[in-house]
Amino acid sequence: MTLLLIFILFILPVVAIASYQHYKISKQPVYNAKETLLNYEIIGSGENKLILLHGLTGSLHYWKRNLESITTTHKLLLVDLLGFGDSPKPQSDYSLSIQLQALELILNKEEFNDGKTIIAGHSMGAMISLALLEKQPIWFKAGIFISIPVYKDTNEFKEIMSSHSFVDRISTSKFSKYICMIHPIFMSRAFKPDNLTDEVYEDAKKHHWQSYYYSLTKVILKTDLYAMARKIEAKDVLFIHGEKDTTAPLENAIKLSKEFKNAQIITSFEGDHQFFLKEAEFVWSTIQDFTNSEKKLQKTISNEHK
Repeated sequence: MTLLLIFILFILPVVAIASYQHYKISKQPVYNAKETLLNYEIIGSGENKLILLHGLTGSLHYWKRNLESITTTHKLLLVDLLGFGDSPKPQSDYSLSIQLQALELILNKEEFNDGKTIIAGHSMGAMISLALLEKQPIWFKAGIFISIPVYKDTNEFKEIMSSHSFVDRISTSKFSKYICMIHPIFMSRAFKPDNLTDEVYEDAKKHHWQSYYYSLTKVILKTDLYAMARKIEAKDVLFIHGEKDTTAPLENAIKLSKEFKNAQIITSFEGDHQFFLKEAEFVWSTIQDFTNSEKKLQKTISNEHK
């Protein structure tokens, strides 16, 4: 009787929710590179163009903090990556190449590919930014990588995550696919990490197991950032990182930065992996300083060629 009660109260609801999540994905169309449009917003009236890509389970709302100053100097393209936020969630393998295709469609449509644009991202979004900078170098004048995760291999990632919270450990373990299928159960207020705002945490519930699992295993853990960096070594890049980031260790980002000829590194002394949520103004002012230095450099080069 006890086993039957446990099955009815706990196991049956879990199986039902997982089955429903799997069913929802089966009803989604297959990804179409020519027709699947991402959700995005363009904010600001500044003369400088800046693309901002969020991290795993994030959304474009991640960037909506202290926008008053940055929107006067920059025109922002905020994007929900494929499978996240309010963007489509088709049946797909959510590989890096698929994410790049989906972004290219929007960047072409809104003319953020004019060679005067800076592409930036946080965490997984930083990795995708670097990959797009490598694939389409003439589209961008520079790249900005915030809290970029750099791992030697899957084992290093597992070792790093082993010291994190229970939710972080299970959501990045070999069971992450199945945990994600039942994320409506454990993504309650009780499990909300302290370093995430309520709004960001609510948006984190909008993904499904395919977009999460494949983004983790195929983008974050399989992308060779060093190989890409060597191909775009001459580009100006800015790394912004929290010194207390235990998810994406600062020392790994510093090693990657050495692959570039023109790299700057700015750190937040107290910052963790999500330090932007508490230090948005610091990030915006750092980006503005970087943009101004880019302008001065371009002006100097232009004068030298006259």
